[in-house]
Amino acid sequence: MESSHAAAESELIARLDRLPSWPYSPAVLWVVGVGYLIAFFDITNVAFGMPVFSKVLHMTAHQQAWPITASLVGYMIGAWLNSNFSDVFGRKTGLMCSIVLFTVGCIGTTFAGSLTTMVIGRCITGMGIGAEIAVISAYVGELAPAPVRGRYTALTNIFAFVGQSIVPIIALWLVPHFDWGWRVMFLLGALGGLTLLAFPLLPESPRWLLSHRHVDQARAIVETAEAHVQRRTGKPLPPPVATVAEIHPTGFPMLALFRPPYLSRLTLLFALWFFWYISAYVWLGLGPTFFVAHGYTLTKSILFLLATSVGTPVGALLATALGDTYERKHSVLAGMLVWTFSFVAIGVIDTPVVITLSVFLISASLGFFLPLLYALTAESFPTRARATGIALTDGLGHLGGAVGPIWAFTVYDWGGIGGGFTSVFLFMALAGLITAFLLPFTIRATRRSLETVAA
Repeated sequence: MESSHAAAESELIARLDRLPSWPYSPAVLWVVGVGYLIAFFDITNVAFGMPVFSKVLHMTAHQQAWPITASLVGYMIGAWLNSNFSDVFGRKTGLMCSIVLFTVGCIGTTFAGSLTTMVIGRCITGMGIGAEIAVISAYVGELAPAPVRGRYTALTNIFAFVGQSIVPIIALWLVPHFDWGWRVMFLLGALGGLTLLAFPLLPESPRWLLSHRHVDQARAIVETAEAHVQRRTGKPLPPPVATVAEIHPTGFPMLALFRPPYLSRLTLLFALWFFWYISAYVWLGLGPTFFVAHGYTLTKSILFLLATSVGTPVGALLATALGDTYERKHSVLAGMLVWTFSFVAIGVIDTPVVITLSVFLISASLGFFLPLLYALTAESFPTRARATGIALTDGLGHLGGAVGPIWAFTVYDWGGIGGGFTSVFLFMALAGLITAFLLPFTIRATRRSLETVAA
């Protein structure tokens, strides 16, 4: 019985991985992408509302880090809880739960009347965002055939970065001109709940189904995928390449990750995400605040950040084009070095032209390496615990993002090299440099079957 299941799994995975393109309806990418768009909108909007709602809610300088820290703590909790739920009950169910969470959180922050209600609302929002990113990274990676896994992971991230990129545009219109503008920005995030209406269009992950011995359901999805590709291309499918069936661990999903070879991957990826999130969330959460404190007006600071509206989608498009061309960890390393030295340029040179160009390079490098790093993280773990592996690395890595803003204010107050402004940007660059140092030690997974990588 066990051998027949393994043979069926090997056959179906080989048939899926031979497909040369996305084998499902484009509606799947649209539904997942719009959910991603709203999630990344919610990650970024707090930074642009902060200079206004911090005054409305009578927050001190150090209390301004609390909503950011609360959302990151929520991100870690939500990612871990929901990823285990997704590994046990399915990717679609986990995705639905995540969307409900961040929709409720957005509504809560919209009507926040105190620091406490703002922190609670941001924590719930963070739970939903963390849950969604962990599940989507696993879901898209498991749906996509091996030759195009990086490309379609990057493609869904284009939606994410569009969500991030439109925040400065909306903020420039709303925040400086309307007392309630920051509330509308939070309310817009609740629109993500509308994607729940389209969930009947999404297939379950065939890999997840096979890992839970639902062979007939997985076979139906693979057969539909094959028919879709044949209908679109009008060509016969390439022959399947034999692959081994994955050995699925039993029991609580997280326990499988504390055994070889996954424990070393888990430790490395946690450290990598931890250091990167230090720089990422200081930048995304406090960038405008540091520009204003340095003497630039709020409008000028937001105008600097408008470069992200161009840079991030450009980087994501580049990742879509090159996502499966080069070994993923090398591509991520190249992008990480651009990210790092752009912070150095802002802190050391500090002119409007250099700041604008550096902001563009920061956002373009982010758009390029982040989807590939999500793909690489998902590829590192077995199907039965893939979402949980993402949660324990990317999710718990947000501890770096949680402490980063607190450390950044400490560095800024200290002053040090060239004053607080220079010091805080060199602090962000140092965190990026440590991340770059760790990347060469990650696995090789590009164009390889997930089952082969998991073994």
